[in-house]
Amino acid sequence: MADIASAMPTAGGLYFWTHYFASEKWKNPLSFLVGYSNTIGLIGGICSIDYGFASMLLSVISLARDGSWSATRPVIYGTYAATVFAHGFIAVFFARIMPKIQSACIFLNIALVVATVIALPIGKANNSPPVNPGSYVFGEIQNLTTWPAGWAFIMAWLSPIWTIGAFDSCVHMSEEATHAARAVPLGIISSSGLCGLLGFVSLAVIASSMDRNIEGILNSKFGQPMTQIYYDALGKNGAMGFMVVVMIVQFFMGLSIVLAASRQSWAFSRDGALPFSSFFRKVSQRKFMRYQPVRMVCGIVVASVLIGLLCLIDEAAASALFSLAVAGNDLAWLTPILARLLWGGDRFIPGEFYTGKYLSKPIGWVAVIYMMFVIVLTMIPTEGPNPTPQTMNYTVVINGSLWLGAVLYYYTYAKNTYKGPQMTVSPEDEGKNLEQDSK
Repeated sequence: MADIASAMPTAGGLYFWTHYFASEKWKNPLSFLVGYSNTIGLIGGICSIDYGFASMLLSVISLARDGSWSATRPVIYGTYAATVFAHGFIAVFFARIMPKIQSACIFLNIALVVATVIALPIGKANNSPPVNPGSYVFGEIQNLTTWPAGWAFIMAWLSPIWTIGAFDSCVHMSEEATHAARAVPLGIISSSGLCGLLGFVSLAVIASSMDRNIEGILNSKFGQPMTQIYYDALGKNGAMGFMVVVMIVQFFMGLSIVLAASRQSWAFSRDGALPFSSFFRKVSQRKFMRYQPVRMVCGIVVASVLIGLLCLIDEAAASALFSLAVAGNDLAWLTPILARLLWGGDRFIPGEFYTGKYLSKPIGWVAVIYMMFVIVLTMIPTEGPNPTPQTMNYTVVINGSLWLGAVLYYYTYAKNTYKGPQMTVSPEDEGKNLEQDSK
């Protein structure tokens, strides 16, 4: 993705690349499906992150009340909806300071990991039992599902799969970035790389410091396992302090996804692909809003609040909602890479960032195969091969319905209006801009 992003940085990103590389027969339907899948995946990301924030916020309230109160599903949903609206408000009225907010959030996130790595073992050392040994952290296997141990290990990949994502957010901000051909690919590589590294360190420290009663952590009276882990090691005040910082990081992570989703969806509506595109493609002309796609920001907020209603049903529906982000985005990520591998040929001209003539394509094939596997993995019941209605994984139903709906919408109506990404700058204007940039 970084290779392609450096060669063609654009807000449309994934569906634009798909249209550019795919064969003449498939470029319109494939780019249309990718655009919808990416939009769905980003909205699913908003739902997942903001639902997580709501759970954290309410767990802190429960902690402050010593576990005597726990949030009901309607309360969680109400908190989630208020969070999404808050993100929409900030995205519209505070866009001018968003770069500073995001930079501060990155450093705060790193500081949180460092503080957690230091505090949890120290806090645990002063209590009983002591810090767990390395043999437990790296060698202990506990299978809480009815799957065989080998497959349960594969299912455990879902944790980093859910977490390490949304790096295409950099792509959707390409048209608002300075020196995008270099900044966007570096953002993709650094965000996924740091997430993997810091995540591994965090999980190792958490495993060394947590109570070995995993069932107790999962069924915490605070409603949030991480709150329980902080509480066991650091006590009430320490847990509240750390969870507040975790919440702040989570909040601004959700804000980033709202921005990315609005830009991608605006680019898609600019090309006439979304329903009511002529309405959503408008950009605000008011200076205090910095000429943003305000209507699309509002549309994304409303869509996220409505889709989030699934959280009111039960845990299975909420889990399917979270997987919506993974399956939707993975399909959108793999398609342009596959199109470049199958049909790209000489059409791909490397940008400033390039993994090389001999590595780029093998890396692409590994990515495509892996993401195909991940899409299937997100649709498998997590607790075992014989799920009940309560433990069933409904991702295949939700994602399948949305993908099928996009295909039907294209062939029944949109194929007559959607002609792929449209040029909004003439080649002559583009040449003038490049000449000015060189000066």
